Amino acid sequence: MKLAAILSCIFSFILLLLQAGCEPSEVATEPMPRTFCVPARVHILPLTEVIHVSDAEGKSQLKVYVSLLDPFGSQIKAPGVFRFELYEYVQRSSEPKGRRIAIWPDIDLNEPAENNKFWRDFLRTYEFDLPFEPESDKSYIIQATCLCPDGRRLSAEFTLKHTK
Repeated sequence: MKLAAILSCIFSFILLLLQAGCEPSEVATEPMPRTFCVPARVHILPLTEVIHVSDAEGKSQLKVYVSLLDPFGSQIKAPGVFRFELYEYVQRSSEPKGRRIAIWPDIDLNEPAENNKFWRDFLRTYEFDLPFEPESDKSYIIQATCLCPDGRRLSAEFTLKHTK
C-alpha cells in the first residue's frame, strides 16, 4: 500500500511536468532584439586629408575615412546614407564651426553593391573621395552624417588643418 501511494505520487508529478512542458512559451517565440548590430556612433578617422592630384586637370580632393561603431565601440559595416558638409574653422572661438563652404550630394549605401564600393575591409571603415579645392594654410571642419534606415541621424566632426 505504501509503495502504491509513492508510485501514484511520482506518476502524478511526471504528468504535471509533461503538461507544463507542452505549452508554448511566449518568451521562446519572440526573437531577441539585436541592437548590437546597428550603428550607435560615427567616427571620422585621423587618416582624413586633402589629396592634391597631379593630373592634367590638377583637381584636389578630400579623402574622408568614416567608421560606424556599434554600442560596444566596434567598427561595423551597415547600410545608410552619408552626407558630408565642410565648414571653415574659426580660431579662438567658442563655436569653431564657421560658415558652410561645401555640401556634397548624399551617398546612398543601402544597396550591398554600392556599400561594398566604399568599404575598406582592411581598415574596417568607409573611404570617400570628395572633390575640393582648398585654400593654402587654412583649417576646416568636416562633418559626416549617417542617416540610418531606422530614421536615426548620427554625426561626427573632424578638424582638418591644411597646409600646402
